Formats: sequence, structure tokens, C-alpha cells
Amino acid sequence: MPALELTFEMMVVLGLLATTVALFVTEVFRIDFTAILVMLSLGLLSQLPGLSNLADPEQLFGGFASNAVISIIAVMIIGAGLDKTGIMSRVASLILKYGGSSEGRIIPIVSGAVGFISSFMQNVGAAALFLPVMSRISLRTQIPLSRLLMPMGFCAILGGTMTMVGSSPLILLNDLIVAANATMPDGQTIETFDLFDVTPIGLALVTSGILYFVLFGRFVLPSRTRENGTRAKSVKAYMRDLYGIHTDMFEVEIPLGSTLDHIVMADAMQMYHFHIVASYYQGEKFFLPPADTTTITAPCRLVILGEKREVERMVEDHVGRVLPSLDIFAEDYAPTVAGMAEVVIPPGSDVIGKCPIDLELRRVYGFSVVAIHRGGETLSLVETEDHEPTRIGLEPLRAGDTMVGLTRWDRLVKLTQDRDFVVVTQGFPRDELRPQKVVHAAVFFLIALFLILFTDVRLSLCLLTGAAGMILTRVLSIEEAYEAVSWSTIFLLASLIPLGQAVQNTGTAEWIAQQILALLDGVPIFGLQVGVAVLATGFTLVMSNVGATVLLVPLAISIAVAAGGDPALFALTVAIATSNSFLIPTHQVNALIMGPAGYKVSDFIRSGGIMTILFLVVSMTVMALFY
Repeated sequence: MPALELTFEMMVVLGLLATTVALFVTEVFRIDFTAILVMLSLGLLSQLPGLSNLADPEQLFGGFASNAVISIIAVMIIGAGLDKTGIMSRVASLILKYGGSSEGRIIPIVSGAVGFISSFMQNVGAAALFLPVMSRISLRTQIPLSRLLMPMGFCAILGGTMTMVGSSPLILLNDLIVAANATMPDGQTIETFDLFDVTPIGLALVTSGILYFVLFGRFVLPSRTRENGTRAKSVKAYMRDLYGIHTDMFEVEIPLGSTLDHIVMADAMQMYHFHIVASYYQGEKFFLPPADTTTITAPCRLVILGEKREVERMVEDHVGRVLPSLDIFAEDYAPTVAGMAEVVIPPGSDVIGKCPIDLELRRVYGFSVVAIHRGGETLSLVETEDHEPTRIGLEPLRAGDTMVGLTRWDRLVKLTQDRDFVVVTQGFPRDELRPQKVVHAAVFFLIALFLILFTDVRLSLCLLTGAAGMILTRVLSIEEAYEAVSWSTIFLLASLIPLGQAVQNTGTAEWIAQQILALLDGVPIFGLQVGVAVLATGFTLVMSNVGATVLLVPLAISIAVAAGGDPALFALTVAIATSNSFLIPTHQVNALIMGPAGYKVSDFIRSGGIMTILFLVVSMTVMALFY
């Protein structure tokens, strides 16, 4: 192949690449704004004489309509639709059932599942579907989201190497081989790959990724919350930190024969100074039953809000068992569904002088009063250092009183509409789940998945069909669909696409490849293969993995033929290595998880640097052993 000369256009592109990487690493500007500045620079520079190949002004903003960007928008909407029906909450509950609250157990379960799913669908789609699941797991376990999303995202990328349909480069590979065969001498044509030919490589990569985060996650993963919010507090932490009340939520099993059988809940609550907030009897759940009339009927389960010693005392007195954590009610009292809220009684309210029991707050508003904060002191059924237990259900309300209670968020939304109360709690989820739409959401998700796996319809069109179906059947409103999209992620990816095109259109990518391969002249065949893998890794960081694959596969085949190597193996090396994109958040999956977890580029460099090396070592080793 003729050697390329370094042109002025190439030097400008190289300068822009260096500047982009420097701005990403230093984070002088937000990363999505940096990408916008790069796109604008390309557009303006292309107007100067001699730089017209940098960008086509008519297509400068074409990245916003690209297949990848539209696919991401659609998959975010699909994920939000599934989440709205409660499907993702159930998935989170299932994971927590087997993984508990241990980071070391949750990461393998989630990462393994995402890796498997991404082997049959686009990895960004698999990651987007699990994003709401990880958010719920983070809230319920108090594990920072930043410690969960990177293992999930990296394994989604790694899972794409398990089959020939798991990633765009592998999908393209056979077509590129067929095109290369047209120029190969007779008898030296390259055989194409079958669906599971790459599975040993993918399995090894996913396994190594899981082991990496399980063994070294404590050292390489950041513990960071979003700058615009904090993690939801547990009931225990909320009551302790704000009101000095030491209380927690327990699920208690009351067996047949317990002496609690047929005792009125109000009497049990008064006797042991706690609150019974839910019960489970004969397969049915009852939330905040009227405590003054409802009786305990064994066998059953009770959810109790109170001091641990009082709950244990009740169990000792009447026979029962305190479960180590919420079981049947785990999802019902997850922080995304229920929590502690504060409601103030305003002057002129019609409820002044009335008691919480008179107002039937539990039945009418789904609000179980735990404490009343009045004039600097807190009245509670739970004994504190300063006050004896107070039967707050019989305490007349005064103007300015703050009622502190346990409630489901959907019921609290309705309470905000009553002028007799002022809900001062902010930031609680105001979206109401729509479990009745679960069939509609599942049907359109499966339709999109069927189109992806069994037709040649463009990926973005397949996913948009699923997204539009969810809006059409009112799983989501159009406003909720817009809110589901992370627009910072969209601008980041769409704005970087012109830079990748400039690298390719100006010949910069081919020039870089020639310089590196010239350095490898005379190196043994395995060394050449490693060099090709490193080259592909570098290219996929600054341009699309599809573009890098299209550019480098023909080059790798030519190198293999000239050196006496296996051209099919060299071509496969490129297609695998273009998934090695962990150093900076230019890959679609990395861009997707960056905002929700509050990651910085330095986080990707630290965690992704080791993963990049591990990827190269594992993939090269497996190819040497099995291919």
C-alpha cells in the first residue's frame, strides 16, 4: 500500500484529537460541553482554505440523527417504560434476594446477567435496561451507584464479544471478510465465522471482568453520589439523625398458636411502644390498617416500626420470629416506593384540635404518624432520652405541628392536594407505577427484540418501534418519554461523531496506522497481532468502533498475508479489540452510565486502564490457545 504523507489537514485533526483528550482528562469544561466545542471547532475550521475535508457543513449535525444516537434515545424510553410498570423493581428484588446487600455478591449476579443479554442484543441496550434496576438496588442497599454501574457497563461491553451478533464490529466482520475475499488469490480465501465461534473469547472476557471488580473493585471504583442529590436515608437513619428517635423497620412472623392471635393492633402498639404499619394474611397484604379496630390473626406477617428491643420483647412474650430483613414487604417499603415524610399543620387548618385517630390518617391518607414535632420537642410512641412514650394517635393537633410519618409516595402525592396539610418533604418520587400496563410494555419490548434478532431492519427503527408502542399504549406519556432521555449523553455522543469522521475522511487514521505498523516491521507474527490489537484499541477511543473496524480489518488482512500469518485471525483480532473501550467515556455504554453515577474521566482512566490491559492479555491468550 502506498505510504501517506502527513498533510496540514492531518496535523489539524491530530491537534484537535490531542486537545479533546486533554479537555476530557482535565475536565476544564463538562464533558458533553467539551464535545459540543469540538464539533463547533470542526465546523468553523472546515470553512478555512485547505481544511474542507474536516467536516461537511451540511452534515455537521448529522450525528444527532445517527443510528447509534437514535437507538440510545429509544432504548432509554423503553427502559423507562419497563420501569414504570414495576418490572425492573421486581428484577431488583430478585437480585437482592440472592445477592443480599453485599457488593461482592450483587456485582457478579448483575454483571453476569447483563453480559449474557448483551451477547444477543446491542450492549448499550442491555446496559440501559438495567440502569433503573441498579438505581433501585443502590437505594435499597445504600451502596453508591458509582460502585455498581461501572462493573455493569463494562460487562455489557465485554458481553458483546460472546456471539457474532453481540456488537457492531462482529456483525460487520463477515461482510468485510467477504469483500476482502474478492481480492484474495484462489485457494487463499478466508472462511467467515459462525454465530458462536467467538464464544470462548467472550466468556473469558466477561469472567475476567467480573473477577476484576469483585477482587479489586474496592480499590478502583469510586464511592461518589450525584452532585445534585444525596442517597435516600433509611428509616432508621432518618429518625435518628433528625429527631433522635432510635427506630427501625422489622418484618415479624407470627405463627399459628402465638398468644398475639386476635389481639387488637392498637393494644399491641400501646403495650410495646411501636407501630404496626402492614400485615400479610392468607396471601394478601394490608397496608396501614386501622389500628384501633383491626386484630392480629395468626399465622401472619407484621411490618413493625419501632425499637429493636421492643420488637424482640414482644416476640419473646408471645412467640414469633424477627426476620433479618424485610422479605415479603421488601419491595413495598423500598426507598423508591415509601419512606418518612413531614407534614405541617398550617394556621387556619380544619384539623386543628383533632387527633390523628379522629382524622383516620392511616385509612384516608395512608399516613402512619410516628412522631409529632412541636416547639422544639418531639412526641413519639417510642421512648426517647427526653420524653416518656406518648400515645400520639390521641394527641390533639396544633397549628405549626409537624407530623412525621411513614407513607407510600403515591399516597403522599394525594396528600399534597389537601389544603389542611402542608407537605414539606421534597424530592420524593412523584411518579405513579402502572402495573396494569405491564403486558403492553412487555409486548412492545419483545416486538423490538424480535425485530433486532430476526430481521434486517435498522437497529434504530427496531428500537423506536418499541418506544413508540409504549407511548401509544400509555405506558409512558410523551412528557415522561422526553424526561427519560439523558440529553447530556446524547449531546456527548452526537457531537463526537464528526470528530471520528474527520479522523477517517482526512486520512489521519490510515496515516497513524501506517506509522505504527512501520514500527512493528520485522516483529514476529504474534507480536504483529498484538500490535494490531493495540492499534484497534487506540482507534476505538477516538472514533466509532464501526469506523475503526471498517478501516483496520482490510489493513490487518494485508499485514497477515504479507507476514505469513492467518488473515482470519488478524481480522478477528480487530473486531474483538474495537470493543476494548474503557479508558475514556466515548463508548456509548460509558457515556450512558457517566451521568447517573456522577463519574469523572479520571474514574474511567483509573478503572478502565487496568481493564484495557486485562482485555488485551485475556483476548490474546484465548486466541493463541483456541484459534
